[in-house]
Amino acid sequence: MKRSEINRYIDHAIETFHKHGVKLPHWAYWSLEHWQHSGIEADEIRRHHLGWNITDFGSGEFEKMGLLIFVARNGCLEHDMPVTTKTYAEKYFIVRPEQVTPWHFHWVKTEDLINRAGGRMQVELAWANPNNDKEMIDKLVYAQVDGITKVMPAGSVLTLLPGESVTLPPRLCHKFYGHKDGPIVFAGEISSLNDDSTDNCFLKLDAARSPIIEDEAAKYILANEYPKVKAAK
Repeated sequence: MKRSEINRYIDHAIETFHKHGVKLPHWAYWSLEHWQHSGIEADEIRRHHLGWNITDFGSGEFEKMGLLIFVARNGCLEHDMPVTTKTYAEKYFIVRPEQVTPWHFHWVKTEDLINRAGGRMQVELAWANPNNDKEMIDKLVYAQVDGITKVMPAGSVLTLLPGESVTLPPRLCHKFYGHKDGPIVFAGEISSLNDDSTDNCFLKLDAARSPIIEDEAAKYILANEYPKVKAAK
């Protein structure tokens, strides 16, 4: 992706959040220079990988396959154990019409995937094969939608209206996208402690990032770029 595209998508995400009454923490808007002058007081942000994330899942076509994320809060794991009592996480998503987040599941995390506002969000669900993590099985899904049990054949599409959510336990595969005939979805996730580096299993791809083409200066620092930014002592 081009840095100019990343800047533009994040600018638009901020506008969308504000439109729906969501205010981000002040550090969400920090420039590279501000990050360089921040010290140990911001270590939790860096260590817990809070902030902006954007990926096209290696597709090269972000608006067809991609996701923009802001991690508002999260704990941290060391040796598979939480390092603090913060054992929960919250994220905000921008999901565009027909913009796919591809099939994946989590080995450990339980999450509520939430349609907070905007258009309709479509979620496909199926259980992972216990004998092959890259396959799904033809088994009924008992989905909890805001506490209401819905029984669905594997691969069925669940449509979440604004205000609705679905609980995704470990090994429940999911794929989601905005409805083709509607506005952008302001979505989100509330979950148990989240470690994206170890707890995501994508079924159809390796989820590699496309390299960033630096065609202009970065307006925002992505969470995976914190190690490149030298903090003040």
